[in-house]
Amino acid sequence: MKMNMSEKETIAAIATGLTESGIGIIRISGKDAIEVGNRLFRSPSGKSILKDVKSHTLHYGFVIENEEENKSHWKDYVIDEVMAAVMKAPKSFTGEDTVEIQCHGGVFVMQKILMAVLSAGARLAEPGEFTKRAFLNGRIDLTRAEAVMDVIHSQNEYALEASVGQLKGNLYEKIQKLRSDLIYEIAFIESALDDPEHISLDGYEEKLSDKLDSLLKDIEKLLSTANSGKLIKEGIKTVIVGKPNAGKSSLLNLLVGEERAIVTDIAGTTRDVLCESVRLHNMNLNVVDTAGIRDTEDTVEKIGVERAKKYALEADLILYVVDTSVPLDESDKEIIPILNHKKYIVLLNKNDLSNVVSEQDVLALFQEHNPGMKEINSVKISAKSNDGLEDLETKVKQMFFAGEIKANHEIMITNLRHQEALHEAYDSLLLVKKSIEENMPEDFYSIDLMSAYAALGRIIGEEVDDDLVKEIFSKFCMGK
Repeated sequence: MKMNMSEKETIAAIATGLTESGIGIIRISGKDAIEVGNRLFRSPSGKSILKDVKSHTLHYGFVIENEEENKSHWKDYVIDEVMAAVMKAPKSFTGEDTVEIQCHGGVFVMQKILMAVLSAGARLAEPGEFTKRAFLNGRIDLTRAEAVMDVIHSQNEYALEASVGQLKGNLYEKIQKLRSDLIYEIAFIESALDDPEHISLDGYEEKLSDKLDSLLKDIEKLLSTANSGKLIKEGIKTVIVGKPNAGKSSLLNLLVGEERAIVTDIAGTTRDVLCESVRLHNMNLNVVDTAGIRDTEDTVEKIGVERAKKYALEADLILYVVDTSVPLDESDKEIIPILNHKKYIVLLNKNDLSNVVSEQDVLALFQEHNPGMKEINSVKISAKSNDGLEDLETKVKQMFFAGEIKANHEIMITNLRHQEALHEAYDSLLLVKKSIEENMPEDFYSIDLMSAYAALGRIIGEEVDDDLVKEIFSKFCMGK
């Protein structure tokens, strides 16, 4: 993919967060990056030295405003005391000449230095443009580029490990191996069709079929990680349901670690949904606390109940909170159908009080709808005394990650775009298998093999158009 004219311009942006901090970084990249930096940077002796320094060196000095008329009085134009790092092409993140100005981390001073850089000849970078240039210049493939943003947005250890693995090239290397195997078969078929006298296809169908089985197995293994990968990256969409006063809001407060929901003895206190991102050890739960489910004549509460049911239908996990200190009633019976065909955990709450409801009582309620049910997924907790969280964590791991979460040395698919491309490649290879079984001509094999090759190429950026690249990098933050 070629760079257009705007992508060849020298760009600049604040690379650190726009908040007060100990240090701020203004990044400049492009063919004129060192010249732009040289116009603004002065050594303690007042010299412009950046054009003459070696690559990958760090220099102490000052940034001045971009004035040309009175250079002998440069100290009158100092913006900040800084360190300037110079990295010459191609050994930089973008593959271009790069200057990074490390200044004090005040928002105003960073913005003022950036304005001086822009007035010296750079233009403001678009979101993700530095990483985009690294991709366009061949420094990284598209999976590594996407991993950069995933690392930034990682909210737990497992998401970070998966992103770092992708950043290291684990996925890229696997996809390249699959494509290499495919292009070998494509080339062999084309060569045999062009030169049948010297290259024979006798018995090739059986060899190709065995190769396809191996490739399909590899893709299946990657796709098998997609659900866990999505949950690790985005979090488990979790909805808390239960009848009024069962302890749903207390549970939310316990998970969050602070008073986010109002807790009273008055039934129906929660009338709308409350959404919080919760880290349960190293898993992220996107938790929604809902209104207590019951028949009500209150118009506002009734809307809250309907929203609770809607959110439950869309959830990855439902936490059904049962108040074990009071008997089960019609409100509990109304909740059970919501759990059908969903992953759920029954939280037997208030086990610090005298219990009148047991796990068997709740199971009997489930059996009214599913007579053959032998057991339920349940955990005893006390939202008031903080009991049961470890058991809840163990249960969630068992339900979603087979008891453990894979480390970064194992490839994990966390990107929907990658998943769709893998499915397309898989389906194309199945078509090749079908063509072999139906004794179709060999040129039919090549068509579908090439479709699989192209689909895998989209994952790493070998087969993508400008619009897709623009869409991917538009989601990046400014300065990256």
